[in-house]
Amino acid sequence: MLARQTELFLPLDGLTYANDAVDETEERALIAAIDAVDLAPFRFQRWLGKRLTASFGWHYDFEHARMGPAQPIPSWLEPLRHEAARFAGIDTDQLVHVLVTHYPPGAGIGWHRDRPVFDHVVGVSLGASAFLRFRRRAGAKFDRASLACRPRSIYHLSGEARHMWEHSIAPIDASRWSITFRSLSERHLSCLP
Repeated sequence: MLARQTELFLPLDGLTYANDAVDETEERALIAAIDAVDLAPFRFQRWLGKRLTASFGWHYDFEHARMGPAQPIPSWLEPLRHEAARFAGIDTDQLVHVLVTHYPPGAGIGWHRDRPVFDHVVGVSLGASAFLRFRRRAGAKFDRASLACRPRSIYHLSGEARHMWEHSIAPIDASRWSITFRSLSERHLSCLP
């Protein structure tokens, strides 16, 4: 049985959110474009996840813990990439990694922080609503927060929300898609070929 969540939002430094990043027509077109991509189960070392993904621009290889080039960012993602950069207050060219994901019913993401190679994280949620959950260690317990990401919404993680809090996506009983744009950290920009 999937976890039940209530909508709760505690402001986190470095988290911004807005509804209606795209309209319903754009959402349908983006979902169709994602479904047309050669998606593969998410791989973490020898483990395969339920969610289906594809990377563009750069790809993070979890088995070898390194970045590598991926297929170029497709033209159908460019308008949304520009909007994601505007929302985050950064240059479009900084968003060099794009991960497109299809979450079949019952798929979610466990607790994690994005790899240190990344800096800004900008996500667009499509299809069903989902809960973006946050936690950080507070002694023997955790501080927790939760954000209901509605269809067609956008969020930006930077600063404390990006680096001090873990996040996860609770599994839901419906299909959901996401497009996640990432910039590279200053430290890692110089390490790339």
